[in-house]
Amino acid sequence: MRVSAAATAGVWWDGSVSDDATAPFLIDAGGDAGTDPRVFADGAAHLEAAGYDGIFAAETKHDPFVSLTAAAMRTERVTLMTGIAVAFARNPMTVAETANDLQLVSGGRFVLGLGSQVKAHIERRFSMPWSAPAARMREFVSAVRAIWAAWATGERLAFEGEHYRHSLMTPFFSPGPNPYGAPPIWLAAVGERMTETAGAVADGVLAHTFTTERYLREVTLPALARGAASAGRDAAALGLAVPAFVAVGETQAELDRAIAATRQQIAFYGSTPDYLPVLALHGWEAAHERLYAGSRRGEWAEMAAAVDDEMLAAFAAVGSPAEVAQQLRDRFAGLATRLSFSASYPIRPELSAALLQQLSGRR
Repeated sequence: MRVSAAATAGVWWDGSVSDDATAPFLIDAGGDAGTDPRVFADGAAHLEAAGYDGIFAAETKHDPFVSLTAAAMRTERVTLMTGIAVAFARNPMTVAETANDLQLVSGGRFVLGLGSQVKAHIERRFSMPWSAPAARMREFVSAVRAIWAAWATGERLAFEGEHYRHSLMTPFFSPGPNPYGAPPIWLAAVGERMTETAGAVADGVLAHTFTTERYLREVTLPALARGAASAGRDAAALGLAVPAFVAVGETQAELDRAIAATRQQIAFYGSTPDYLPVLALHGWEAAHERLYAGSRRGEWAEMAAAVDDEMLAAFAAVGSPAEVAQQLRDRFAGLATRLSFSASYPIRPELSAALLQQLSGRR
């Protein structure tokens, strides 16, 4: 199933057309989430100049909304996405307000990317309630949209759900209609239930880095289609963003370092029980058991040996910039609507530029 045929023609999420209609998907870049918003904004300006279609900010050491607000003031063209903001650390009203303002500041270039995080972080880091994440997320998104609709139409806000209730909105607190409309909402999902939720209520799904082409085709897209059908929606209109592992180098020594770091990162994700379904699809349950046992013993450096060449090739595109670009095209053209590069090692700027050029066809 193709998620969006329009994506292969270089069409942006808002219907406008990108400069290069030969690119198989829009190409995004992740700003360094560990930097403060001022540095993030400088980096965003450079990424836009380099030719990326979008920039996303993750929620780790800094608030992604603040970083993207700073980036919006330094850019003019790129889509700006939270990738992701933790939904359950907030409530629908605060998210609706912040996203509405970012849509204004960016001139309609914002995409609200939300994720659930995991129970331990929600309860122990954010001191917020945790329950039924897929059902709660569905209600969360519906509440945000209800708030936006009340602002746009002036009608009474009356959202009543199991987890969230919003029934008070006076004119003094309403910003009124957003001239750029409401921003799209994308949901991060690995499991089938959250992916079905994305199909039912979101505009797209943000795949996890720890995924494979086979998992996307056999698990993610069917779940997205089921969710869309349950809500009477067209799955072909929904987006799919893939942050693809890349191990890229121009010399053997450079490539060897990239491969070693990539094996280590795959091993880290593979040790997590929540990601077992991805490995199980390929028949790699035994590898997960070895990785999980190694993580319990704190043998992080040794765990990479459990990631053999077959597993590496399934998760990562490996080789020179031209080789990596061709592998990404072969795997994700017509499948993903947005793609970004995921690397757990420093990539030289020249390599990043070469990879972007090879993949997009831009000069």
